[in-house]
Amino acid sequence: MTAHEAGAEGGADARGRVTITEIAREAGVSVPTVSRVVNGRSDVSPATRARVEDLLLRHGYRKRPASNGTRAALLDLVFNDLDSPWAVEIIRGVEEVAHAAGVGTVVSAIHGRSGDAREWMRNLRARASDGVVLVTSALDPLLHEELRALGVPLVVVDPAGSPALDVPTIGAANWAGGMAATDHLLGLGHRRIGLIAGPPRLLCSRARYDGYRAALEGAGVPVDDALVVPGDFRPESGFRGCDTLLDLERPPTAVFAASDQMALGAIEALRRRGLRVPEDMSVVGFDDLPEVRWSAPPLTTVRQPLADMGKLAVRTVLRLTRDERPDSARVELGTELVVRASTAPPRTRPE
Repeated sequence: MTAHEAGAEGGADARGRVTITEIAREAGVSVPTVSRVVNGRSDVSPATRARVEDLLLRHGYRKRPASNGTRAALLDLVFNDLDSPWAVEIIRGVEEVAHAAGVGTVVSAIHGRSGDAREWMRNLRARASDGVVLVTSALDPLLHEELRALGVPLVVVDPAGSPALDVPTIGAANWAGGMAATDHLLGLGHRRIGLIAGPPRLLCSRARYDGYRAALEGAGVPVDDALVVPGDFRPESGFRGCDTLLDLERPPTAVFAASDQMALGAIEALRRRGLRVPEDMSVVGFDDLPEVRWSAPPLTTVRQPLADMGKLAVRTVLRLTRDERPDSARVELGTELVVRASTAPPRTRPE
């Protein structure tokens, strides 16, 4: 057994927590074998690993942290996927606060697959992470129970669904942002406004859609379901969605894309048809990613405070590690319409 593994063992716990020696006795294996499982070593048979991990979970065992316990030393930042500039902005905010606090950050993507989630959970147990920030993912009940059993504080950023009541969440004012984007287009004189929506399983997508509907209804404009097309926040879906809208007998004069990346895809679809933005169609996005101010034309969008959401998530986790409750369990940061050159009044269409 190495010195590192021995450090994970410890003796009798004064607070009554189970020790590696007790886990080894119950599993019918040696203490070094349990230590290898705890430290994420690969030289343990699958059957033995599963038996030991089951006992570790059942007893809520956590590796003894190397720090003095007065503050977090390591946080896990977990995304469903990392293939978006949106994720980079969250990471930027997390890293800024974590670095200032002297806390390390481990970034993972679990891709919504249970196998990836289980692997991440094994790694988290091995490195004795002090807290978790989960971003735009549904909080799997089993995962939540495991984190609770391990005593690991959890904060969810932009939750995909309704989280457990005891889990703090950080989000943005998506409904207000969707309404502001649509109100802007209405104010320019547009009445046929298309929406390229986000995945309906996500709360943020549904809120942006509801804001779009509320703005139209408030202006006395009927909601035309033919003008609402599905998307997944990626550029390709924005391209396809805009193509679908352009193929309508009466295309819209403006499009609200529920993410900047989909808005960029929509602009490309218009370009390939020889149409200009905003002369032939106005386009509004959502996020205000850094690159959209340099798009052609610069994109009108709804600024979502992504980095600030990451900062607040880390501050909240750090409070939880000190057994302090956050001021509010549900926080929504404000969104802001940023008007650039991709929107203009509609051009008069010949009858």
